[in-house]
Amino acid sequence: MALFPLTSKFQGDFVLQLLAVDSADSMDVVAASAARHSIGKRVMSKPGRVLRVRRQGTGDSFPRDMSVEDSGLYPTECIEVFWE
Repeated sequence: MALFPLTSKFQGDFVLQLLAVDSADSMDVVAASAARHSIGKRVMSKPGRVLRVRRQGTGDSFPRDMSVEDSGLYPTECIEVFWE
């Protein structure tokens, strides 16, 4: 368990955010961390919809229970957080 920096691009937001997550965090936790910076500020909430995470520029999302450590992401790599 170690602090792990990621850059986050949240769907519908024009601001990139630097996220400090834990390497043991699941992708659901990463998505929730990113949401705190965008929802209610520049992005409206979408109740009942699930947030997902993918590596920027790819079409496949990470499994929701996958840890940051197991994802193969690099420190400060950009992820996209989007509504499923």
